[in-house]
Amino acid sequence: MKIYNTLSRRKEEFVPLTPGQVKMYVCGPTVYNLIHIGNARPMIVFDTVRRYFEYKGYEVRYVSNFTDVDDKIIKKANEEGVDADTISKRYIAECKKDMEALNVKPATVHPLATEEINGMEDMIRVLIDKGHAYVAQDGTVYFRTSSFKDYGKLSHKNLDELQSGFREIKVTGEEGKEDPNDFVLWKPKKEGEPFWESPWCQGRPGWHIECSVMAKKYLGDQIDIHAGGEDLIFPHHENEIAQSESANEKPFATYWMHNGFLNIDNKKMSKSLGNFFTVREIGEKSDLQVLRFFMLSAHYRS
Repeated sequence: MKIYNTLSRRKEEFVPLTPGQVKMYVCGPTVYNLIHIGNARPMIVFDTVRRYFEYKGYEVRYVSNFTDVDDKIIKKANEEGVDADTISKRYIAECKKDMEALNVKPATVHPLATEEINGMEDMIRVLIDKGHAYVAQDGTVYFRTSSFKDYGKLSHKNLDELQSGFREIKVTGEEGKEDPNDFVLWKPKKEGEPFWESPWCQGRPGWHIECSVMAKKYLGDQIDIHAGGEDLIFPHHENEIAQSESANEKPFATYWMHNGFLNIDNKKMSKSLGNFFTVREIGEKSDLQVLRFFMLSAHYRS
């Protein structure tokens, strides 16, 4: 079987790290609202990939997280006058209902970011000790992208191009950065936000560190397939590679798979643009198996 690998930009024969087993990590949703059918596309696509591996006789360990602490969750909680935990628990439950209706199998593990904070602190400490991360004056911890020579290998960007793109942008609140390309591993709390104690400051982890830590905990230092929507290639997956390979000193994922966007009127479907349909809305009018087969009738990368 051949897989198109975003890393090499070509189709490659699938060779698992352990014969007969597939270790697969798929980035899950940030849970602050009902999922829309754009969110559902990677769930359907990679559930189908998983099922095909199982049909071929592989034992698949499939991990897909829920991001349950995030600016959008906090904003929604503030609007409703409840805590962030109330919002995330509500929409994790709703998301699982929609996944079941779409015939998406539950993952082997659905880790939650808020339950993996200790692991994130441990990886950040390792990165600081190895010189890949540093602590700014306000307690923010940044990853030092210049310390990772392969930065840009997934998105095929180089640091010079990224630098020139940043020159015109005045970054506010990030004056402690050594370099505009450096990204946040841990950030100080703001008023009214959930926070955790850490050696650097009271605060919470950056988004990118979550998946590196959860993939390592539930699948090991090296995995076969890392997957998600194409919008995650840069910076999320690029930053995951930098963190994981710097901390573990091993290649992170052998194959990277990314699905294309779902477009409405030639624009990417997104909550921010308001051009979306929730899975729940479609389910009121049609059997969701029809939606599943409709999604799978197009090539997953298109």
